[in-house]
Amino acid sequence: MNTGMDQDIFDQFIDQLERYVRERLIPAEREVIETDRIPDAILTEMRDMGLFGLTIPEEYGGAGMNISQYARTINVLSYAMPAYRSIISINIGMVCSALKNGGTEAQKAEWLPRLAAGEIACFGLTEPGSGSDSAAMQTFAARTGNGWTITGTKRYITNSPFAKLALVMARTTKESLPKNAHVSAFLVPTDTPGVSIGSSDKKMGQSGSHIADVILDAVQLPADAMLGIEEGKGFAYAMLSLDNGRISVGAAATGYARRALDSALRYANERKAFGEPIANFQLIQAMLADSEIEIYAAEAMMKDVTARADAGENVLRKAAAFKVFASEMCGRVTDRVVQIYGGAGYLAEYDAERFFRDARIYRIYEGTTQILQLQIAKHMLREWAAAQ
Repeated sequence: MNTGMDQDIFDQFIDQLERYVRERLIPAEREVIETDRIPDAILTEMRDMGLFGLTIPEEYGGAGMNISQYARTINVLSYAMPAYRSIISINIGMVCSALKNGGTEAQKAEWLPRLAAGEIACFGLTEPGSGSDSAAMQTFAARTGNGWTITGTKRYITNSPFAKLALVMARTTKESLPKNAHVSAFLVPTDTPGVSIGSSDKKMGQSGSHIADVILDAVQLPADAMLGIEEGKGFAYAMLSLDNGRISVGAAATGYARRALDSALRYANERKAFGEPIANFQLIQAMLADSEIEIYAAEAMMKDVTARADAGENVLRKAAAFKVFASEMCGRVTDRVVQIYGGAGYLAEYDAERFFRDARIYRIYEGTTQILQLQIAKHMLREWAAAQ
């Protein structure tokens, strides 16, 4: 059982974070959109609040939150625009999780305090020709002397333009082995010779969050750069960390859906048609009610899956289910919000248009809805077969 941070201290932290989101982060959103970056002053404040080390153990400088507390924090933070979560979530939900699950004591001692203090990390799995299909991965790590030489390109890598560390998945054999044992994970400082970062890609939404290619050109690494020092375990560590990543995305989508619905509720009470607020019209009320129902369902799923994770249960299937439901729900809610705004919802002057664009990526990253449907069904069928 992962008890996490003292609950009274955590409750105080959430109260502080809610005020910070409302009084600091939301007012700064317009600047983030105009400059396409989070102001340095806000990044410093986020580091000082410990947001980069939420789940990192206290002995490494983190807050030591359990998964339930982490998800609740992400949910509250994600009431503001997605860039604020994006800058911390790869550190916490992906890289730190992989380090905790599979890193050696020396690797943890070197990297976890730095990440907790706010050094930014990125997670290199997707490639130009492969994403969820690890058998098609081309990035290759060859043994050279006492170390490794890695060559390949990773694509759509969140936070790579800011990252000090990349956790890179690479195959260590040309064969594709059972249970993805051909894939290992490597800790690659981005200032290593041969590492270069492409220019930031232009995106549909999520201003202030950046993705770019990570190019590895015969990058020389020592033997202890391999996560855990055991070859063929990288994909397993990646999948374990993806459970946390998917919970984070689900929590974020749920928080952002709440923000969008609150915006629609306010607009519906202010906007008048036929001499009265449009909130009085039953078909507007139906869209508001449907959105509230779905957000509540996602919030309940979040509490359940995180409690199970903290109890030590394998939540691969339920984390996937939560991510699918919450991300699809957020898409439906933001679509309704545009409809409630009417013509104004199509204008960049109003928030509804931004909510709609920002929400679309939730259904894609950390496993598309379709990949996760296949994963859920595969585990259902496997359990059914085992019970016969």
